[in-house]
Amino acid sequence: MSPLALVLTAVSVIIFLEIWRGFYSLIWRPYSVTKYFEKQGIRGPSYTFWHGSLPQMMQLRKKGAHVKMEPNSHHIIPKIMPHYEKWRSDYGPTFLYWYGTQPTIFISDAEMAKEVLTNHTVFNKVNPRPVTKTIIGNGLPLLNGSQWISHRNLLNPAFNMDKIKGMIKIMAEHALSLFEDWKHQIADESSNQKCKEIAVAHDFECLAVDTIASCLFGTSNKEGREILAATKVLYKMFTANIMANFIPGNQYFPTPSNLRTWKQNRIISEKVLSIMKSKSSDSNTSLGFGNDMLGLMMEAASENGKGAKGSIKLSSEEIIQECRGIFFAGQETLTNLLTWATYLLSINKEWQDKLREEVLSVCGTQVPDAAKLNKLKLMTMVIYEALRLYGPVIIFVRDGIEDAKVGNLMLPKNTCVCIATAMIHRDTKYWGEDANQFNPWRFENGVAKAANHPNAMLAFSLGPRACIGQNLAMLQVKTVFSLLLQRFSFTISPNYKHAPKEFIILSPEFGLPILLRPLS
Repeated sequence: MSPLALVLTAVSVIIFLEIWRGFYSLIWRPYSVTKYFEKQGIRGPSYTFWHGSLPQMMQLRKKGAHVKMEPNSHHIIPKIMPHYEKWRSDYGPTFLYWYGTQPTIFISDAEMAKEVLTNHTVFNKVNPRPVTKTIIGNGLPLLNGSQWISHRNLLNPAFNMDKIKGMIKIMAEHALSLFEDWKHQIADESSNQKCKEIAVAHDFECLAVDTIASCLFGTSNKEGREILAATKVLYKMFTANIMANFIPGNQYFPTPSNLRTWKQNRIISEKVLSIMKSKSSDSNTSLGFGNDMLGLMMEAASENGKGAKGSIKLSSEEIIQECRGIFFAGQETLTNLLTWATYLLSINKEWQDKLREEVLSVCGTQVPDAAKLNKLKLMTMVIYEALRLYGPVIIFVRDGIEDAKVGNLMLPKNTCVCIATAMIHRDTKYWGEDANQFNPWRFENGVAKAANHPNAMLAFSLGPRACIGQNLAMLQVKTVFSLLLQRFSFTISPNYKHAPKEFIILSPEFGLPILLRPLS
């Protein structure tokens, strides 16, 4: 056979394989998977060529965005998850939908959710779009298998409870600085009422960035604010294209969007690398790289570090990716948890008074330490209720890497599972008839006994892949609220518009204006 004939044959084979792959993924697999689940009694919105269920999803989400809510209503599902609510009503609590060409099983059952979340060897984190990795880093939240295990072992020392307790002073310093600024703003008011409207969501974001930057990098606020600015650009780009089909390989072309992504990505990486180099040059081998999280990671990953036995040392690039994940998740979680808890206390004055009484009884007017914070039982209850009603993450998505059984349902390999945490948190069969109401007393006997199912509370996920930073988040929020309640009373502003929105994180679309009044 001549060289030309060989080339033509090879090209023909490649073309045939690509046509077959396209036919399989775009036509045959959607058809066969749909029939497979129909035999098990599972239905869902119909698959449309290439786009799957995305067109219907976009249409329903647009309608949800226009839903008007009362300031004291917590029935937010029709607004933030109108597509899931509609499909659950039409097809039952478990249904099949298509995120493009990806089959996804939706579940809102606590027992099935537990089976998926605790079986991390079968149900992996999904491989996200490239822009998502640039936002949160390709670190612990996205890793799977042995790589995840080695990273988790090396990160554990940075989230050790004793280390976290040592960060309370840092958290308190940033909070006190913000509260002093609020007092000055109120004092400048010409009104004799000594009350001022403050956009606390924005201020809490700055507080969270400064706090996380100090705990993570042990550095000034400037670096944290610069990293946040770059992250926000990436976040806006992600939200603008979340419902568009992703074309593999598109991230490598120098499009205007990709050029912006690469620029912001470079800014973040260079900032973190600069901090790492500074720590390396300043470090004393006997003292390590510092007691902040980055220093502890660098110590664990170094040749003389104390990483877990047999674990893989992290490269500089891997540490940068972990820092990006901790920074994004930490500041977003803290910002929105502080914001939503403040909102709830501003419309439930009796609980605000209960918490203030508890704080003054346990802590007086001093900055609390870890031992005193652990005694704030009512505050713990309120924080968990805020997480139940307005948890930062409203869904978890996992990718089944092999055939699996969940409940009575058989899932073929490469089927994703979407766990609707926001719906589980509001299901009356778990939480009672007041599931859409603010009632911290449900957590009086702990999280496991708060609902009719011990795993119905999923704010920090479950199992081995539960949030590594949950102790840090709880301690941060308790510290800030203790100091806030010692100094201010607050109510919701008449200008507040209750409009929760969700893109990765649940947040108030129009911020949170609060009327603040100093207590002394």
